[in-house]
Amino acid sequence: MKTLTKKQLGFYGVAGMGPNILNLIVGAYLCDALLTVGFSQNIENWTYMNKALVVAAVWSIFVTIAKIIDGIADVPLGAWTDRLRTKWGKRRPAILIGLVPMVLSYLMMLVVPVKDESIINTIWYGLWLALFYTFYTLTMVTYYATFSEVTESSKDRVYLSNVKSTVDIIYFILGYAAIPGIIGLFNIRIIALLFLPFVLTMLIPLLMIKERSTLEADVKKYKEEHPNDTIAQIEEDPGMIDSIKYTFKNKDFLIWMGLYSVLQFGLQIYLTGFNVYYSGTMSFTGMYTMIAQVAAFAPVPFTLILFNHISKKKGFKFAYLYALGIFTIGMIFATFVRPSVFPDLNIRLIAAVIANVICSFGIGAFFSVTYTVPSQIAADEKKKTGRSHPAMYFAIQGLFGALVTSIAVGVVWVNIKANVPISDTFFLREAGGSGLLTLIVAIACLTAFVLAFWLPKSLNNIGKTDYELLEKKAEEKAEREFEE
Repeated sequence: MKTLTKKQLGFYGVAGMGPNILNLIVGAYLCDALLTVGFSQNIENWTYMNKALVVAAVWSIFVTIAKIIDGIADVPLGAWTDRLRTKWGKRRPAILIGLVPMVLSYLMMLVVPVKDESIINTIWYGLWLALFYTFYTLTMVTYYATFSEVTESSKDRVYLSNVKSTVDIIYFILGYAAIPGIIGLFNIRIIALLFLPFVLTMLIPLLMIKERSTLEADVKKYKEEHPNDTIAQIEEDPGMIDSIKYTFKNKDFLIWMGLYSVLQFGLQIYLTGFNVYYSGTMSFTGMYTMIAQVAAFAPVPFTLILFNHISKKKGFKFAYLYALGIFTIGMIFATFVRPSVFPDLNIRLIAAVIANVICSFGIGAFFSVTYTVPSQIAADEKKKTGRSHPAMYFAIQGLFGALVTSIAVGVVWVNIKANVPISDTFFLREAGGSGLLTLIVAIACLTAFVLAFWLPKSLNNIGKTDYELLEKKAEEKAEREFEE
């Protein structure tokens, strides 16, 4: 695949914004909008019809199953896109095959078959939710796999990951701040339709990716005509079983997955439940929620610059510990921001803004590294062994993320929100179980902080200023050994 210039990479990093926004709306809004439990402000707009449309206990099971299917589908879909054989290459066809059904599933999630609480509605939304996650996965795991293919150095991969992380903040502000700000004007279903055109950003890789044919005859012909292309000569696309084996044999990746899973548990509860938390526990209107969320995400492009500076000077491990540590502090502070401590609504908003600004110093790093680490590991493996299966690393990461999310959202959050009653206990004094949100996130982040001390030295080199020189020397050595 043809590598892109730095200017082109800046544009390429925007591509995933549209599908990401749709995924955000489905996970953070539409799944909760089928029930009224937990809301206290703007209920008629936060929910489809101001009443329950699904059976809560059964819906919890469907959400869990959909997330598990999403995770399981990552692996065969990742292997499929890594080995796809067409005259147009393997990435563009895979993106297109995932994009169209994803949009259709999203639209079907907005249809209401029965106007009252019904098992029919529960099954309907459960099936379309599973299909949406499956085709969203195919689209995005293919896109992320290209991160190691359209870049030629770790410096470019860090740059592309940072661009993607900054774009993530933009869609997070749109999704988590702008939507609460306009929720008083529109119903959540109307808002979901208004955001649908953003999906057109995924046309960018379809236009920018330049691939050779992956048909076996064409690949063989290219190798015969380009004997000096050392990477092409040794490159292989392992089958799904071999690809899985290679991925799980990579110790650096397994260590990363342990840390990633713990952190995702906390983050997914926060990202999924924030609207219920702010509306219920904090008693914020849509505008107050928007202000609080802008405080969390708006500073991220600047805090990400600081994170990258620390990475260059101290290494990835130190910088990541810094991000985890400061985010944990912000979440602990947020745990004490509630009506019983700050009865005045405006003062409570100011306290929430302060907590979120503190958290913003870690948020950008959490997004960026999920793209940088797998793509770097995949690129390193390809240079050492010739094995090219970057989608599988993102697929396995997606599998771990989906399994953790299914537990965090489908089991823990849904049941805490619905079944933990209001009590005199400090953390449950307001709005029952939703008052536990910040405490759960703080504990998960603190656990991840401890685990981060076991990050391998190989990952610590990512972002260091002298890493490119070491990488270039390694490439030259590999070329000499191949020629010999």
